[in-house]
Formats: sequence, C-alpha cells, structure tokens
Amino acid sequence: MHHSAESPIREPDYGCCMDCTGFNLRKTMRSVSQLYDDMLRQAGIRGTQFSLLVAIRMAGPVSVTQLAEIAVMDRTTLTRNLEVLQKQGLIRVAAGQDRRTRLATLSDEGRAVLAKAYPLWEQAQAHIKDSLSEERLQTLMEGLANLVKVTQAR
Repeated sequence: MHHSAESPIREPDYGCCMDCTGFNLRKTMRSVSQLYDDMLRQAGIRGTQFSLLVAIRMAGPVSVTQLAEIAVMDRTTLTRNLEVLQKQGLIRVAAGQDRRTRLATLSDEGRAVLAKAYPLWEQAQAHIKDSLSEERLQTLMEGLANLVKVTQAR
C-alpha cells in the first residue's frame, strides 16, 4: 500500500494496552499464584496442584474430560499436570468403564497432602480476604465468574 507524504502512518497509542484485561489478569494471576505457592510449599505442592486436588476430591472419580471443563484447562495441559500428581503418588488415573475414558481419583497420600495443605490454603485465603474486605472479595469473585462466562460464550 502506498502512503503519500501527506498521510503518514499513524502510530497506535499503545499506552491504552496497559488497561488490557488479559495483561492485567495475567499479572494478577502471577502475583496471586506466588502467594498461594509460598503458603502451600510446606505441604509440598503448588497452588495449581491444590486446585486440581480439590476439584478431584469434590467431583469424586472424575473423567479427565470433566476435570478439564471444571478447571477450564485444555486436555493437553491438564494431562501434563495430572502426570505430575500421579508421579508424586497423589492421584490415580485409570481407565473407566469405557476404555477411552480415564478417571482421576485421589490416593490416600493425596488425601493426606490435601488435609495438610488445607490450613495453609486457608491462611492465604484469609490474607486476601482480610486485605480486601468480604464485600470487595465477593464483588471480585462475581466479576471473575462473569468474565469466564463472557469469554466462554464467544
């Protein structure tokens, strides 16, 4: 495309990108993840592992497909995370009734680690709740839930 000297290419205002939802959520997520990882280190797991262990515990024996939907994770990433938990002896992944279905369950060791991690998670949660106030935290959680719905509905 030819531009004359009279109409130079206008440089976008990249400053507005600092208000980007994705950028700010990633920045926030890194910070929040560091807090939970630091708190959960005593239990030998990270925040992402805690979340998956809780999801598996709450859903009972759960298919990898269902777990991917619950966690809003692609199956490849979830499978990698589950392999780590399996190597640590925290979960078992076995074939379901249909050989194509794989079911994840907590092992006894996984239940023990989850029990050890829970009070540490409570401390991290309390730190955030005490810092933000119950009302602001509830508003934040509602906003995040709405954002998930909006982005999933595209």
